[in-house]
Amino acid sequence: MLTPRRIEIFKAIVDEYIRTAEPVGSKTLQQKYKLPYSSATIRNDMQVLEEMGYLEKTHASSGRVPSTEGYRFYCENLLKSGSIDKKMEIAIRNAFEAANMNIEEAVHQSCAILSEMTNMTAGAIGPDSSTQRLEHIKLFPIDDRNAVCVFITSTGHTETRNFRFDADVSIEDIQNCTEILNDRLRGYPIVELADKMEDIKPDLAAVVKRHDLLFTAFVQAFVRFASENVYFSGKERMLYQPEFSDINKLRRMMTMLDDRNIWKKKAGNEHAVALTTKRGAELTWFNDVAVVRSTFKVNETESGQLMVVGPSRMNYDKVVSMLDYAARMIERMYSSGGGSEEDE
Repeated sequence: MLTPRRIEIFKAIVDEYIRTAEPVGSKTLQQKYKLPYSSATIRNDMQVLEEMGYLEKTHASSGRVPSTEGYRFYCENLLKSGSIDKKMEIAIRNAFEAANMNIEEAVHQSCAILSEMTNMTAGAIGPDSSTQRLEHIKLFPIDDRNAVCVFITSTGHTETRNFRFDADVSIEDIQNCTEILNDRLRGYPIVELADKMEDIKPDLAAVVKRHDLLFTAFVQAFVRFASENVYFSGKERMLYQPEFSDINKLRRMMTMLDDRNIWKKKAGNEHAVALTTKRGAELTWFNDVAVVRSTFKVNETESGQLMVVGPSRMNYDKVVSMLDYAARMIERMYSSGGGSEEDE
C-alpha cells in the first residue's frame, strides 16, 4: 500500500537519483532529506516499494534506484505544476525573437537550445508530408553554383533546401526549370513528386541546358522533403551521461537515434511504457531511455513534435516545462491557428 510516508520516501529517492545517478540508501535519505523516520522504517518501506515494482536494486548490496514503473508513477502523480525557470524562458524567447526564421529553422533552433539546456539529445518530428500537396516552388539563385529553393504546400507549410551544383547553372535555366515544375507538379502529393519528375524529364531536356543538374537536385530535394521530417541536435551529449558509459549501450542508443521510423511511432518499441501527463506531455520509457514529447500545431490539419531523449534519470519537471514552452512559442509565431500569450 502506498502510504503518504512511502510516497515521501519514494519521491526523495527519485529526486536524489536524478541528481547523482547513484543508488540511494536509507542513511542518505535520513541525513540529506531530514526524513523523521528510523533507518529500519525507511529500509522496510524501501523493500515494500521494491516489491510493488517502483524501486529496484542494481546489485545485492546497493541502495535502490527507481524502476521504469517508478518513473511512470512519479511523472503521473508527483510532477510539479510550476512554470518554466525564468532564465530558460528568456533564453528561448530571445532565440526566437532575435532572428527572422522560417518554421524549419525555428524548430532546429529549439532543438539546439533544448539540448544545451538539458545536456541531452533534443529532436523534432515535422508535419507528416503524406497529407500535403505541392502548391508552389520558388528558387532563388545565389551564384552560378548555389541556390535556395522554397517549397510551399497546400496547407501553407514551407520547406527550404539549399542547392549546390557541381557546375555552373544559369539564371535562365533556373527560371525555366521552376516554371515547368510549377506548371506540371502543382497539386500532386509531396510523396509522389520524385516519381513524377521522370514524366517531365523530356520537357526539362527540351528547354533547360543544364537539365541534368537541376533534375538531380530536385529529385533529391523531393525525396528528403517526403521522408526527412525527423531531426536531432546534440547526439554527442549522450557521451556525458553515466548510463551510457558502457560502449555497447551507447552504440545501441546511437543506432536508435539514426532509425527515423522509431521516432515516428508513439513508443520506441513494443515493450515500451507510455504516459500522457496532466500537462499534455507524452512520455515513453524503454530500457534505460526516456523520451519526452510535446506537440505543436502548424495549422488546423498539421502538427509536429519537439522531444528530449535521454536516460530515464532525467529532471522531468524541467524537461516538460521547457518542451511545453518551446512548443507554444512555435505555435504563437508560426501557426495560423496559434494563440497569443494573452490567450493562455
